[in-house]
Amino acid sequence: MHVLIFSADIGAGHDAPAQALRDGILVRRPGARVEIVDSMAAAGPVVRALVRDGSEFVLRRLPWLFDLQYCLVARWPLSRRLAQRLASLLGRRGLLRTVRDSAPDVVVCTYPPANQVLAVERRRGTLNVPLVSAVTDLAALSYWAHPGCDLHLVIHAESAQEVRQIAGPGAGVAHVRGLSDAGFDEPADEPAARAALGLQLRDLVVTVSGGGWGVGDLRGAIDAALATDPAVKVVALCGHHDELRQTLERDHGGGDRVRVLGFTERMPEVLAATDVLVHSTAGLTVLEALVRGARVISYGWGVGHIRLNNEAYRRFGLAEVVTRPSELTVAIRRALASPRIPDTSYGTLPSAADVVLDLVAGT
Repeated sequence: MHVLIFSADIGAGHDAPAQALRDGILVRRPGARVEIVDSMAAAGPVVRALVRDGSEFVLRRLPWLFDLQYCLVARWPLSRRLAQRLASLLGRRGLLRTVRDSAPDVVVCTYPPANQVLAVERRRGTLNVPLVSAVTDLAALSYWAHPGCDLHLVIHAESAQEVRQIAGPGAGVAHVRGLSDAGFDEPADEPAARAALGLQLRDLVVTVSGGGWGVGDLRGAIDAALATDPAVKVVALCGHHDELRQTLERDHGGGDRVRVLGFTERMPEVLAATDVLVHSTAGLTVLEALVRGARVISYGWGVGHIRLNNEAYRRFGLAEVVTRPSELTVAIRRALASPRIPDTSYGTLPSAADVVLDLVAGT
């Protein structure tokens, strides 16, 4: 059994599910070969220079430009078709070469532009093994969903309708667990999690997250959380944004109400200790907070596909969406007053690893 996973080094939202899926497959099939490849490295230096090297700067410093790019590429049919052709022109050869050299039994994409290119090749017959799209957004799925995909793995059941609107009513869709850390599969031990983080059971814990690259208004979110109640303690997650982490440590290092973390692999523990999550970039972190029973507020970076995900969070009642700093303290106070209800059904879902292995066995 050989599984090829195309991911991307952009934040942590693509690599983390790729690694979780790899680990799940290896638990079930210890002899399997699971290969994770950076899509942009496979596509070639031009793609890497255009996409990866400029993305971090744009996302952190020029979010309005990212918003404009997304509107041009993803929301208008003509520009979307042109972007798809450009992506194919630039990335097709390198991605297909990687597939040919790897000779997998199945290809999985956790990075949607790679999926977009390969889905076209799957329909043409150039890609002759099953293609799976591992969808880690709630909405804005025009890159994730394609008629050429044999299967779409979704982390929210609510995403299935949009997938079928795009890929066709007969598109394969499976609502799964296992694209997050395996620690989320089991109920949380909140007292142990809080003790490990130096927090007390009586504390009101607000976690503020900027995703893998630490984007959004984390400073404003911290200030808003601290203003809600003297019992509030804040856990600030800065991802790989070392400059932000150092700044927050300098600003709050003298007190005991703010704990600043860089990129962490302790998310099952952090969210087990969390009463309210204030998060900027949608995706898996929101799902993980809901699994743990934390109330979720999306704030601080509502641009591009995040804007459309925020609209869906509102529509499905999964998270509150706040756009103004002046509204955030009130929203946090309201969230702290609401009950904490973990999603115990998550652990009963089929695992992504099992679904992928079953797909290969069926073909």
